[in-house]
Amino acid sequence: MLYSGKMDKAIIVDHLIKNFEVTEKKQGIMGAFSSLFSPKKKTVKALREISFSIKPGELVGFIGPNGAGKTTTLKVLSGLLYPTSGFTQVLGFDPWERNPKFLKDISLVMGQKNQLWWDLPAIETFELNRAIYEIPQKIYKESLNELVDMLDVKKILNTQVRRLSLGQRMRLELVAALLHKPKMLFLDEPTIGLDVVAQAKMRDFIYDYNKRCGATILLTSHNMDDVINLAKRVIVIDKGKILFDGDLRELVSRYAKDKIIKVYLSKEYDVKQLEKIGKVKKIDFPQAVLVVPRATAAAAAAELLHHFPVADLTIEEEPVDEIIRKVFSGEVKVSKKK
Repeated sequence: MLYSGKMDKAIIVDHLIKNFEVTEKKQGIMGAFSSLFSPKKKTVKALREISFSIKPGELVGFIGPNGAGKTTTLKVLSGLLYPTSGFTQVLGFDPWERNPKFLKDISLVMGQKNQLWWDLPAIETFELNRAIYEIPQKIYKESLNELVDMLDVKKILNTQVRRLSLGQRMRLELVAALLHKPKMLFLDEPTIGLDVVAQAKMRDFIYDYNKRCGATILLTSHNMDDVINLAKRVIVIDKGKILFDGDLRELVSRYAKDKIIKVYLSKEYDVKQLEKIGKVKKIDFPQAVLVVPRATAAAAAAELLHHFPVADLTIEEEPVDEIIRKVFSGEVKVSKKK
């Protein structure tokens, strides 16, 4: 189905459900025979009536623990999986109809999968993609040159893919995925396995591509630096349900239950006395780092200043990645945004 009229939503997901039927495997030889001749099926609920929408040009972080439903959602949105029920529309199309125009307007990049031919130079894959997407020669060369410059991969275009580092391969994967200038980009763990320098380069490119090309980007990542540096809006999913959808700063302000007090002591002091003020997270004289409830941070600081040999003291917010880790681990309960 093609959307008619002005498109104000690049992605629409409404009460999306995706179930998988799997065979239960029993232990031992007899169990294996039993599973083979009398298989017992069970239903795994991967997505449980999730709903959200994304505007054209938005870059949204889609985050959650392993098995939360992130990759399943991206595969449904890109047309690789058929949903059990619910409504989904991407760029005005039903993804699972696999309309040729739809396929030319999207791209899915998975950090653990590759489309480059392992035994050939990347340039050969690019040429193949040019033919598949029917990209005119002039536009292909312009797009290729732009991407090659942005990702700094000119020197490795003609190198056999198997001889490249993971970081080099990932940058070339992006070139292959973006040659046809997709309007929608699904990025599933694009920085997984990369070193710190390669991660930073990848993030810079994604940010720049979003701004320069106006592409809508849905990004999944376990690397909190990816989310913090790229996405203003985040969707948190766990066990197939959306727990939060909103501004990253709102997530932090809503679920940051503690504050960090960094105190510098003028002389060594009994750690047990500090533990009466708050949880001692680190002590490396002259610095001590305490975690205290947000509501009592001011009183804790006053107590430190009054009873301890304090040379300096600062009160800071919890790091964003620590807050999201707590959300993932269930240390804080997240309610759906209303």
